[in-house]
Amino acid sequence: MKKRYQRWLRIGLYVVLVLVGQSSAILLGRLYYQEGGNSIWIATLVQLVGFPILLPFYTIPASKHSIHHNDKQPSASMLASVYVSLGLLLSLDCFLYAVGLSNLPVSTYSLICSSKLAFNAFFSFFLNSQKFTPYIINSVFLLTISSILLVLQTGSSAESNSEVSDKKKYAIGFISTLAAAAVYGLMLSLTQLAFSKVVGGKSFKATLDMIVYPSLVACLVTVIGLFGSGEYSVLNAEMEEYEMGKTSYVLTLSFTAITWQVYAVGCLSLIVEVSSLFSNALSIVGLPIVPILGVLLFHDTMNGLKVISLVLAFWGFLSYVYQQYLDETDSKDSSTTHKP
Repeated sequence: MKKRYQRWLRIGLYVVLVLVGQSSAILLGRLYYQEGGNSIWIATLVQLVGFPILLPFYTIPASKHSIHHNDKQPSASMLASVYVSLGLLLSLDCFLYAVGLSNLPVSTYSLICSSKLAFNAFFSFFLNSQKFTPYIINSVFLLTISSILLVLQTGSSAESNSEVSDKKKYAIGFISTLAAAAVYGLMLSLTQLAFSKVVGGKSFKATLDMIVYPSLVACLVTVIGLFGSGEYSVLNAEMEEYEMGKTSYVLTLSFTAITWQVYAVGCLSLIVEVSSLFSNALSIVGLPIVPILGVLLFHDTMNGLKVISLVLAFWGFLSYVYQQYLDETDSKDSSTTHKP
């Protein structure tokens, strides 16, 4: 009983890290743009550059709950190809998210992000043999409708006068964020495929490697983009013109990088302690926090369409989570039945 209590305390802590890290990172990212930041590549880099904060986790002993399907070690070249491929996708994903956040109100941005569950289910169907049950179909349908409703926000005069200056800017932000959600869903499915087909199991170290090495590759790609685009040459001027001052500029970017890694630590720990599905689902349930905070902190408009979109997104999330609960229950019942 004591061990179970301690485990749930740990899970509770990881849940807090995910919710606080994700919400804070998105809001700080929006603050950067609102106060005068303009660099897409810097906004991309801060999502990635904090990964060294995870390195001390390598000193943690292997968990007794680690899952290994076989003892065969994958080749270095095979692992390198996995890390490079995921790193390239990660850099693209972060870039698209940065473009979306720079063009949308934070509330609209976060609601569109909820569609990543639908994309995850879609790619899992082809890559991970995910079954499309009625609850999964319901989740995909609701999350898709939730995102489509946000297209109608282009006619919102309140947003056109503040966060979204014109329909073109809104369209760029919407398409970029939706594409980022699709890439994220693909990454999750490919990561699951890599664990089962390449790594051959899931351990604490393997999970860390799957975060650190792709992040390193993504950082290198983003730095190349930063210098190749010429944006690095205007960073000093951007810092000088930042409305909250130089110190706030540095602190905003620093804390954005840190909070993204707080989120990563929470996700990593939940993947090891519970499952990747639970970790992903929790990140979705945390998204409704952002629109509420966006209304309070950035005075985003929360009109009827956004409220409906929020309700549909949350309903879709619950449907998805309930299917995972049914799957885990069936799995436990099956294992109990087959015990000698």
